[in-house]
Amino acid sequence: MTLQQDSTKGKYIFVILLAVFLDLLGITIIIPVIPALFEGDNAPFEFSSVEIRSMFYGLLIGSYSVMQFIGAPILGAFSDKYGRRPILTISLIGAFMGYLLFGWAISAGIFWLLFIARMIPGFMGGNLAVIYSSLADISKPQDRAKNFGLVGAAFGLGFTIGPGVGGFLADNTIVSWFSYATPFWFTALLTLINLILVRLFFPETLKNKSEKKISVFEGIKNIAKVFRIPKLRGILTIVLFIQLGFTFFTQFYSIILYRDLGFSVKEVGFLFLWIGIWMTFTQSFLVRILSGKIDQRKLLSITIPILTVLVILLVFSDNVVLAYTVNALIAIAFGLTSPNLTALVSNEAPDHRQGEVLGINQSVNSVGQLVPPLIGGFILALGTHYPVLVGGLVIMVASILFWVKQRK
Repeated sequence: MTLQQDSTKGKYIFVILLAVFLDLLGITIIIPVIPALFEGDNAPFEFSSVEIRSMFYGLLIGSYSVMQFIGAPILGAFSDKYGRRPILTISLIGAFMGYLLFGWAISAGIFWLLFIARMIPGFMGGNLAVIYSSLADISKPQDRAKNFGLVGAAFGLGFTIGPGVGGFLADNTIVSWFSYATPFWFTALLTLINLILVRLFFPETLKNKSEKKISVFEGIKNIAKVFRIPKLRGILTIVLFIQLGFTFFTQFYSIILYRDLGFSVKEVGFLFLWIGIWMTFTQSFLVRILSGKIDQRKLLSITIPILTVLVILLVFSDNVVLAYTVNALIAIAFGLTSPNLTALVSNEAPDHRQGEVLGINQSVNSVGQLVPPLIGGFILALGTHYPVLVGGLVIMVASILFWVKQRK
């Protein structure tokens, strides 16, 4: 490859990573805010009991994942057929509309509208499969783990800044006109900026367009494909269990912070900022340092069991120092696990099916993000710590499955 080609590829990667960063910054700004709509003295919506409140919280965050499960494979398949750039544009327009609607629902106190407002960006939130496909288009197989690690780093950087900004923008003790709706207005603005940058600078990386027929039931078909493709069956089952367990942690740990540790929305935001710092460090530096030096499977055989232990340990972290320490270690373990799993999946797919296979991978992740909120609200009604504990046990299953797969 010539120096000019290297330079062009570097620019393409930079634009892709910028899109990821702005996308994830917009998504993670709201992390500390949605639980605050249900918890604490200043919660804008009232419920007849803790159990009802817990179930509605699970259903609201689950509505996003339901639509992402449907939307991700459709967007991935459309991007194989029509190109990465136009599909990413459409997805950002939908997300922009959804965030505006959610902010209005909070301001107007319209509870049912929250669900519609979350479902719209949920469907359009499958654009990560499109972004991964763009990166796979311009990456050699041996470079994919490293480049996917950069996506994870951009993800981590957005994750680092987002929750802290969200907690800040939702705190009316800082600025009197700030409210729980303010982070959503700001997120809509970020999405609009992302949309403009994509239209101006995002490259079209697809070279060979697919003629495969696209179905609205692609997500369900993708899950069926997992069990029909021997090369993908094992690794995607492990992806599913890890995502299930990790989603129990990410979606319900903030409830522990509000109820047991007495955190404010700003303090929850700062804790997730801390998690993001370590995830960014891991995926910016550790993944790239270890890429090519340690076999991906060997690395995963270490990081997945460690992640299991740490998530379970989090249940017993009953003070601020322990919470910050264990969460930093979780960020490192997951930061090493996620890009290497994605790279294993990508390397099993031919070049002309990257969008399809990574769409399948996204569907599996969407199922992993879908199930915990839908059942986690009921588990949460039984006890504050139970959803996170279940998450650790599910990751333990993934660890056992990976060990069995390695022994074959």
